[in-house]
Amino acid sequence: MITNSLPHAGEQIRRMETTMTKFAATLLILIAFALAVEDVQADSKKTPDDTARLKELDAYWAEVSRAVNAGDFKGYSATCHPEGVLVSGVSRKSQPLSEALARWKKEFDNTKAGKMKASVKFRFSQRIGNSNTAHETGIFLYSMTDANGKHTDEYIHFEGLLVKKNGKWLILMEYQKSKATLKDWKALKRN
Repeated sequence: MITNSLPHAGEQIRRMETTMTKFAATLLILIAFALAVEDVQADSKKTPDDTARLKELDAYWAEVSRAVNAGDFKGYSATCHPEGVLVSGVSRKSQPLSEALARWKKEFDNTKAGKMKASVKFRFSQRIGNSNTAHETGIFLYSMTDANGKHTDEYIHFEGLLVKKNGKWLILMEYQKSKATLKDWKALKRN
């Protein structure tokens, strides 16, 4: 009798495993569907003000990129609030953005003179704001090629706090939180 019940028990175990596998697959599909619905709902909550703000901020970040690529120190400085603050999570320091600009000026001058190449690109994970304020979270990629042809890429998790003054967006606080990776960069949508 024991020998007859063992094959039957094995068949029951295989059926239970099959049922559990189907249940797990169904559960994963439901979770994926719920996340997709959540993304659609978040996009549908965007107001015309959000769309206009994001368009303006996209233009702001494009100007920051243009200025870095061209070595346009004056243009880059014009994107910063006069009382702006730079926070570095890596070095655990904060300082007036004007001090950081003075330190970065040499790289801008060298880029403009063709002694080096520099570029910056941005991708965002969260963009919160209204018509006059914005908090942007994401990663920036700063690439540099020096006079000897040595190329470096730096991926940095960052947050930017911006205000709109006289119709122009200015960064009030740049928080360079921590180093990021190429994998982190690729995980974000292109903006």
